[in-house]
Amino acid sequence: MTSPNSTRPSLQSADLRANRWWPLPLVAGLACVIVLLVSSCDDDDPTGPEPLDPALVAQGKTVFRLDTFGDETFWTDTLRMHEVIRTGVSPATALSVGLKVDVDTLPAQVRADLQAGRIDLDDPATTVALLKLGAVVGVIGQVDASDNLTRVGITCALCHSTVDNSFAPGIGKRLDGWPNRDLDVGAILALSPALTTAQKAIYNSWGPGMYDPRVNQDGLNLPVVLPPAFGLREVRRELYTGDDTVSYWNAYVAITQMHGHGTFTDARIGVNVQNPPDMVSSKLAALRAYQFSLDKPAPLAAEFDAAAAARGRTVFEGTGECSSCHAGATFTDINDGELHTAAEVGQDPAYAQRSVTEMYRTTPLRGLWNPPQLRGPYFHDGSAATLEAVVEHYNTLRTLGLTAQQKSDLVHYLKSL
Repeated sequence: MTSPNSTRPSLQSADLRANRWWPLPLVAGLACVIVLLVSSCDDDDPTGPEPLDPALVAQGKTVFRLDTFGDETFWTDTLRMHEVIRTGVSPATALSVGLKVDVDTLPAQVRADLQAGRIDLDDPATTVALLKLGAVVGVIGQVDASDNLTRVGITCALCHSTVDNSFAPGIGKRLDGWPNRDLDVGAILALSPALTTAQKAIYNSWGPGMYDPRVNQDGLNLPVVLPPAFGLREVRRELYTGDDTVSYWNAYVAITQMHGHGTFTDARIGVNVQNPPDMVSSKLAALRAYQFSLDKPAPLAAEFDAAAAARGRTVFEGTGECSSCHAGATFTDINDGELHTAAEVGQDPAYAQRSVTEMYRTTPLRGLWNPPQLRGPYFHDGSAATLEAVVEHYNTLRTLGLTAQQKSDLVHYLKSL
């Protein structure tokens, strides 16, 4: 479901527009680097490759989790984030801004020491040790023989993986494709000593789970919610504004946001980024195969009432008018080429006006409620904190006249998707 009008202020700055090298990591897609937009990705078929090649999927999993595409040249050489981490980012700090630790990378003795409280979580050296183990999800560190962090880069998993908290809060088994709604990307970036005060103010305004993938192109500050990267296989266009195929957004983000090495050009939005040499195009097919292999999580039966959900489905398909846009098995009409004006769905038009289409696509409904990782916010700008707020928005916008019982039942149905 899409977004109502937002009262969030928009910040503009000549400093922003003049410094397009600003760090803007992964958001609504995954790192897919190509030379000529999306045609070489060949994903116009919304069902994706049939069947998925297990070997290609396995290769893509490695790319998704571990490949930086050479972006260390930006995160290290330009932003000097390795200096920040090794001197001022303890595990406690890292966890507080939403970074996650993959428990499966930790040796048994380390896990035992963590449980026994024998590891100092307030020491940045411990963070470096975790990076040496490859344990920090989405962050790749190079550590020398003297245990000094010398280089750092990011991967797709930074924003599009989290953990199940099975070991401790923020520490557990990876959940690839799940958006990290705890991740305060802006606060992390604002630690860089290479940024101006004005740039840091923009980043610090975002908050957890929010990210603006266009601020370094147009100077506006309109952050959006980090979306899921699971359930993409049958969705033709993942981008909030439906600009192009899934791989189009992958390319845009990888080159203009992650600062991976490659080329992205789109005259429609005035973007032309040349960052040779190409370090990822040969990995593109595998990465996309892994993306398409990530299914949405199963709903949690304990989190909704089955009888209420059944009644809610009737509301969804009838009085609530939801299925008029959230259509078919994917719960979106984007596969039929449908887009919607901001007025039609009660959205602030500002974010869409920065895009190719200047419209919004209907969000596929998948994994809407799977706490603690997935529990909102909703709409592209996060302006609906709860599913109840989503239902009330459309009830008001379309003058549906839903009763309290119908609205409650509809929420239970949304939790069952």
